[in-house]
Amino acid sequence: MKLSIIVPCYNEEQTLQNFFDAINAQMCSNTIDYEIIFINDGSKDNSLNIMKQLATDYTYVRYISFSRNFGKEAGMLAGISYAQGDNVIIMDADLQHPPHLIPEMLQLANDGFDQVIAKRNRTGEGVLRTGLTRIYYKVINSLVDVKLVDGVGDFRLLSRKAVDSLLKLKEYNRFSKGLFSWIGFNEAVIEYDNVTRQDGNSKWSFKSLINYGIDGVISFNNKPLRLAIYLGLLVTLVDVLYVIYMFIRITLYGIDVPGYFTTIAAILLIGGLQLFFMGVIGEYIGRIYYEVKQRPHYIISEKSDNE
Repeated sequence: MKLSIIVPCYNEEQTLQNFFDAINAQMCSNTIDYEIIFINDGSKDNSLNIMKQLATDYTYVRYISFSRNFGKEAGMLAGISYAQGDNVIIMDADLQHPPHLIPEMLQLANDGFDQVIAKRNRTGEGVLRTGLTRIYYKVINSLVDVKLVDGVGDFRLLSRKAVDSLLKLKEYNRFSKGLFSWIGFNEAVIEYDNVTRQDGNSKWSFKSLINYGIDGVISFNNKPLRLAIYLGLLVTLVDVLYVIYMFIRITLYGIDVPGYFTTIAAILLIGGLQLFFMGVIGEYIGRIYYEVKQRPHYIISEKSDNE
């Protein structure tokens, strides 16, 4: 059985050779038939040239280069679309996904698991980030229709059956963590210690993480829209009760002229709620807008000769 290793890359010139050497050493020591598919996601450094050289030197190395940066989701989709293996592993090039787990993942795949998931712990991370991450997963799992697990990311093995199922999902706005959970199948989990990045810089800024979190909430449910209905009804009920209270107060004590604070508070509260839920509705409408245009997830600029 053949293994395909998918490696989305964006400005990874400092790590690509070390990553390849680590994978090559691991595979050769276990006599595994495999291929490596590098996805150049519009890198602005020397990443593409390194991929080309590796593809020239080794027949089992392939690469796909996008016309610009389309994002990691597009990179993973391109990789599994072109993968020829019976099993597919998705990995990052920064060696934070330990290559030594691959033989164990393959053994579990041979035991009949269609998804073998690598779950990292939070060793070495800051207290603030760890706390915020745990809060995020608690919140998101109370909202979305699939189960997301803290420490579980894109590093996993997928059987050919699981890959074919993912390729049937054609939506433009992809959130792979949710899609992996949505397709189901038999799962096995391998836990490993958190590994710090050795070279280069992380491509995930705080803004990117926030946007990724919003994608997770919006992609797999309509609960924010339902929440808008509930909260709107609640505000209406409070407003009705307030009107009744003010009517009784006026009846008993007469009209109180000032009322400035009450007016401003009501305007700010209701106005803020309206703007917030207009944003929620706008987010859903924006996703519909992107879906109906049916643009491709990525555009390939060039690829290796053996594609």
